[in-house]
Amino acid sequence: MRRFFLVSCVSQKLDRPAPAQDFYTSDWFKKARAFVEAMGDQWGILSAKYGFVYPTHTIAPYDLTLKNMPAAERRAWAHRVCKQIRQQIGPGYEYHILAGETYRQYLVPCLEQFAKVRVPMRGKGIGEQKWWLKTMAFQMGLGRPITNIRNL
Repeated sequence: MRRFFLVSCVSQKLDRPAPAQDFYTSDWFKKARAFVEAMGDQWGILSAKYGFVYPTHTIAPYDLTLKNMPAAERRAWAHRVCKQIRQQIGPGYEYHILAGETYRQYLVPCLEQFAKVRVPMRGKGIGEQKWWLKTMAFQMGLGRPITNIRNL
């Protein structure tokens, strides 16, 4: 089965429009990006504002997070994102989610209605996640060009 990675947005962002893959600037996001690119699989971003976004899609600055939303709004966000993913990507993929519980809570059950879902970093703190991403990117990137692995 083909894999598709879903990476959550982060609070550290550029102050100008940019492709989504470059827009988010945190250390965690850079490690997550290096990991999914080393895996060689398709990936997309879970944005609090835009929903599901392809990495090359240009987005504008915003200040929004699911962490401050009431449960009903997070549920509505998850259903909107699930619908976007189903329409744009569809079944036939195993979705690997690199995101915290707030982003996964309502999204995972929705995705599981039509696809297999994995959460490889479930239960890991932020430091453990960054170590895991860096280690896995290095291991999976052997034989593949990862230009910035030393900067992770």
